[in-house]
Amino acid sequence: MKKISDLIFRTSLQTMLSRNLFLGVLATASFIASTLTLHSKAEAQNSPVNSSEITSYAQAVLAMEPSRQQAFEEIKKLIGGGEIPQIVCNDPNSMNSLPRKARDIAVNYCNRSQKIVEDNGLTISRFNGITVEIQNNNNLKRQVYNTLIRLQKAPDSQ
Repeated sequence: MKKISDLIFRTSLQTMLSRNLFLGVLATASFIASTLTLHSKAEAQNSPVNSSEITSYAQAVLAMEPSRQQAFEEIKKLIGGGEIPQIVCNDPNSMNSLPRKARDIAVNYCNRSQKIVEDNGLTISRFNGITVEIQNNNNLKRQVYNTLIRLQKAPDSQ
């Protein structure tokens, strides 16, 4: 027989993990949007995001997350105790301050991320536009969050 406290703790833990994952995914999406070529915000606001794009966006973000974490950890080890500067893929100056090996890791991550976005049926411009829209549209943010949760629960989501 399950204890009530076990059920409450499990539910709380699942809720906490879901929220943490969503925040991590949004951070990743924001990072990707800042690293890949950004186009005008007006373009993103003019075209609504459909459910197919939401799914593609969520799949891309989920696929990028392990690579982002790995790249971040590798760069962190190379830099040591120093602060990791903001890395912007289309701004070579943002990577110039990194040691050579760290720069190579960042460039590889940027290339993989771009390929992941495109493999999931979105252009870089559209991915970045959706990211901007998520930051300004709570309804879209909720839809992406729900899609991320659904995809993680699905056994063959990735």
